[in-house]
Amino acid sequence: MITANRVLFELYNRIGTHLLYSEAPSRYLMGLAGSPDFGEYPFSMLQKLTETEQSAVRHPEGSVWSHTMLVVDEAAKRRGESGDAKVFMWAALLHDIGKAVTTKVRKGKITAYDHDKAGEEMAREFLGVFEDEPFISKVAALVRWHMQILYAAKDMRFADMDAMCHEADVRDVAQLGLCDRLGRLGVDRYEGEKTSGIF
Repeated sequence: MITANRVLFELYNRIGTHLLYSEAPSRYLMGLAGSPDFGEYPFSMLQKLTETEQSAVRHPEGSVWSHTMLVVDEAAKRRGESGDAKVFMWAALLHDIGKAVTTKVRKGKITAYDHDKAGEEMAREFLGVFEDEPFISKVAALVRWHMQILYAAKDMRFADMDAMCHEADVRDVAQLGLCDRLGRLGVDRYEGEKTSGIF
């Protein structure tokens, strides 16, 4: 395990405070994107999201980082309903971290296949600098399964509800899935809530 220096630990703690207590954590997080400390490992894993493109059809808001900012603000509205607010909010921030390494252009389309699986490992790597188990495992599980409610609702072959139920808090997975659906520009909020499978 790589240990962060004091400056990076302080940055991690400041981010955590905004995730847990700010009405709109994105206001603080957006200001970090170009800062020198944000370019340091492991925050550089998040900084790469500012350069990671997405499909303009599904994500008119732009980069993965822009999407993530909308998601954390949606999550902040619901963190009081989560099983563990700290776990839930860090999962919201890290939910698409895997897109930095899985995003590719295939047949003229931008895709990020298996970003949930890659994201699980990257979330573990990121948090491993600052946290101990079982916190890391709880966040990583939400990152891993954040697409599952959508997969199940659309009866897709990627759905594995048994494994999800065994590894993660199902209600928090559903809440994170809802935030993911609503965290984009021009979304139909009613349709987003319907397809998220939130209960």
